[in-house]
Order: sequence, then C-alpha cells, then structure tokens
Amino acid sequence: MSDAANRSAPPPNEDQHQAAEPFVEAETASPTAQLEKERDEAREQSLRTRAEFINFQKRSKQQAEADRLYAVGNLSQDLLEVLDNLERAADAIRGSQAEGVASGLDIVHKQFLATLAKYGVEPIEALGRPFDPNFHDALMQQPDADAPAGTVVAELSKGYTIHDRVLRPSKVAVSVKP
Repeated sequence: MSDAANRSAPPPNEDQHQAAEPFVEAETASPTAQLEKERDEAREQSLRTRAEFINFQKRSKQQAEADRLYAVGNLSQDLLEVLDNLERAADAIRGSQAEGVASGLDIVHKQFLATLAKYGVEPIEALGRPFDPNFHDALMQQPDADAPAGTVVAELSKGYTIHDRVLRPSKVAVSVKP
C-alpha cells in the first residue's frame, strides 16, 4: 500500500521546490534580523545605562562637594548666638571702667570672625544698603528723611552667609518717608 501511495503521488516538480526555498530563506533571514534587532536594542540599553551611571557619579560628586562645603552650617549657626553674646558683652563693658576687658573681648571677637571666615562664613553688610528680602528680615519701619525709602537704617541682629547661601538673615529696620 505504501508503494501504491508513493506511485499515486506526483513527483515534486521544480516549481514547487523553488516556492519552498524562499520560505526557508525567509525563516533563516527572520531570526538573523531579529537577532540583529535584539543586539542593537541591547547596545542602546547598555549605552543608556552607562550614561545614567556617569550622570549618577557626577551628581554624587557634586552632592559630596556641597555636603563638604556646607557641613559646618549647623555648627556655625549655633556659634553665631555665642558670637552675638560676645558682642553684647563687649558693648556692655565698653561703657564701664574696664576698657582693657572690652579690648580683649574685641580681639576674641575678631579671632572668632576670622575662624568662621576660614570655613566660608561671612557677615552680611546691611547698613545703608537697599532692603533685600533674600538677605534681610525687616522687623520694623523707621521714618528717616535722609535715607531713601526701602534702605536699611538699623541692624538689630547681624546676618551671615556660608559660601553662597544665607546662614542667618540680618534683622533690620527699613526706612520710610516721614
């Protein structure tokens, strides 16, 4: 029966054979194209991941630098209260007979400011300057015929910056026209 089945089936002709070949080529070309596509996608993913990692390293380095620059900020802020009290003590003693003690406190005050400056802490110059809400806290308005409106005429508490940031704003009185 198998001989009969083989005899009844027509032998494959060349047209059928040629039609089957492109199908085989399409099957072999498709996996190659797909592999190339996957390779390109993997390469792009690798490049993106590498770029993200480089950016992460840059951000981490910048953050570490900022942390280093501003690390003394909290300590400096606490020390500013001590500095204010030192200034008040020197002012109080200046009016009495103990001028030597007052000059000694002034020396300590200057040394204190120099030490803070070494770490980037600098006083904010406020008197006679236009009011700037980025650097000053206006506590009151004071009539002043000599100063233009909006000028700082009194500094009630000294302000300080650390590098480019405000550590503590100056507490000031701002002029207004009488």
